[in-house]
Amino acid sequence: MNSGSTKDRLTSRLSIQGGLSYGKIFQYFYPECISALIIYFLPYCIDCLFICNLKSTNSYAISGIVDNFLTMFLKASEGLSIGTVIVAGYFNGLGQFKKAGEAFVDAFWTVLCIGTVVSTCLYFLGYAICAFNKFSPEMIEQGIPYLKCKALSVFFIFLYFALVGFLRAIKNTFVPMVVFACGAVVFVIVDYILIFGAFGMPQLYLLGSAVASVVQYAFMSVVMLLYILYTKNHEKYNISILHAKLNWCRIGNLLWVCIPVVIDKVSIAFAYAWLGSCMSHLGATAGAAFSCIKMMERFAFLPAIACAQVITFLVSNDVGQLRWDDIHANIKRVLIIATLLVGTILLIGSLWPSWFVTFFDKKGEFGHLVAIIFPALSVLILIDLLQLILSAALRGAGDVSTVMWTRVVVISCYFIPATYVISQCTFNAMVTKMLVTYAAFLLGNALMSIVYLYRLRQNHWKKQKEKACNG
Repeated sequence: MNSGSTKDRLTSRLSIQGGLSYGKIFQYFYPECISALIIYFLPYCIDCLFICNLKSTNSYAISGIVDNFLTMFLKASEGLSIGTVIVAGYFNGLGQFKKAGEAFVDAFWTVLCIGTVVSTCLYFLGYAICAFNKFSPEMIEQGIPYLKCKALSVFFIFLYFALVGFLRAIKNTFVPMVVFACGAVVFVIVDYILIFGAFGMPQLYLLGSAVASVVQYAFMSVVMLLYILYTKNHEKYNISILHAKLNWCRIGNLLWVCIPVVIDKVSIAFAYAWLGSCMSHLGATAGAAFSCIKMMERFAFLPAIACAQVITFLVSNDVGQLRWDDIHANIKRVLIIATLLVGTILLIGSLWPSWFVTFFDKKGEFGHLVAIIFPALSVLILIDLLQLILSAALRGAGDVSTVMWTRVVVISCYFIPATYVISQCTFNAMVTKMLVTYAAFLLGNALMSIVYLYRLRQNHWKKQKEKACNG
């Protein structure tokens, strides 16, 4: 009798009650996964393959480390775009279309000014950034022109996301998707032509990749701007970019709304940039190995990125309808799906890492490092998956402050000091130092996961929502 009751209790704990079925979750998952593949992986992967065919470890290391660093500013532009969505979307929801257009113009010039400042600073700080990453003299010679050209692309990235934010605010997600897909095609074509000097164009090698990035985002920005100004949106929302009078109060509200989001996104991107810098301090070979590991991890994480998008809107809908049991059930099911899919990809990559590395290591200089480090880190990489899903769930519940402060505190108080101490230690082999440094980063994500899990189990947002409803 005791054995049977114990078994029943164990079965009830393992079963998941409520929420959506696995089949329904997969219906939401497939489109998001395809979008993540197109947006976050394919253009970057193709670019890396082109650069690797130059058979220069220095070029591949520069590309990986610099792009990892510039991701911070991509995330900042995304955060500002979310602020545009919130501010302009508020007036659009009320049916006050002219005010929505005015809010967009305020946001447009605000984001453009910030992008100009960031791009200018990056342009003139090229040498300092290369020196911070301890590039060799040969790498600095290639890295500075590459970084200066990338700085120009950062300006167009801010411009593009300012425009995307408005279209998302008026619930137009189709046009941004089409424009980005066309931009990705333009990037790949121009990237190939300029890197290898095809069709009579000069061969720019690594610099060709940076120029292609400028062309991509400039193309997308122009197309988006023309769409907004020369379609029915122009008349409906009374958009006048050049002659509108800015509302400083509305600009202040925009910054107040988006700054927490920007801090959240930039903090985790900065952690990756810091990690890349730690690797580049060990030399071009370590930097190239890190870039390859990041590529393999990025591919493995595509299902996790899609699941994070899904759980955010599932939780937000369940909170709005007070379905508390469904929230936990959906989180568990999404975690199971993400773990199985990501775990399978990591397992394949761990069993045959050398096969994947051959696509990127044309000279056989850093493949042996990847073959050792990637399988050893695969289990810890699953922890990164956990923090990604849980943080997305908290955002869906409206608790963005917990995610922001947890990331800031863990990165500043644990990760940076820990990696600094590791950098001062002497190891017998470079692979050991790389492994310990990368593991320190992933353990920081484990600390974040513990906080997120505790916060979700507290159900504090449930109490706040019920209090608001009762009031």
